[in-house]
Amino acid sequence: MHLLIPAAGMGKRMGSNYNKLLLTLLKKPLLAWTLSTAEASHKINWIGIIGQPYDFADFQAIIADLALKKNIELIKGGDTRQESVDNGLQALPPSAERVLIHDGARCLATPQLFDRCAEALLTCQGLIAAIPVKDTIKIVDETDIIKDTPDRRHLWAAQTPQGFEVQLLKECHEKGRKLGWEVTDDAALFEKCHLPVKIVEGEETNLKVTTPVDLAIAEFILRQRLTT
Repeated sequence: MHLLIPAAGMGKRMGSNYNKLLLTLLKKPLLAWTLSTAEASHKINWIGIIGQPYDFADFQAIIADLALKKNIELIKGGDTRQESVDNGLQALPPSAERVLIHDGARCLATPQLFDRCAEALLTCQGLIAAIPVKDTIKIVDETDIIKDTPDRRHLWAAQTPQGFEVQLLKECHEKGRKLGWEVTDDAALFEKCHLPVKIVEGEETNLKVTTPVDLAIAEFILRQRLTT
């Protein structure tokens, strides 16, 4: 299975002016934790890290420090996540039929989650890891007035990995470029093209590290894992 890791984000909400994946968690960069998970996965055999060239030296240092054995490619990203993933798709080996896409900032995902998604992708065209929503969700208008309360039994919080047939996702990205679609994840492109996206049960601890509070929670979770 091929894996793309978008890793070009800045840490503005973290109060940082550089790539947040270079911030440290228990003395290791966030990206190092994500790569260690990919290395431990039984299903993944190729990893593409999508970022900006000015970060490549740091990425290479992380790769060398981890002594990773799997094939790893550094891929130049675009101005948006959508463009970056598109670049990643074009850089996949010609033999790639299916791909998992995982946000580098979700550094607490487990190898087991990667393997479950990779296995499920063999029997569907597209999927996302997700968890059921626990909170009651309110739909609010521009004046902050509640307009509706959807049934949370039908609501899931999207995570990554997300997985797709490569050719189909390439076609979705091409159509998105032509029609000017702007989306926040690849599943949304699949949905806009009326293609099915399956849910794979995610993990409660698979949070996206975006703010200092997230970083503190991630540290707590990792300490718990390392002591059990």
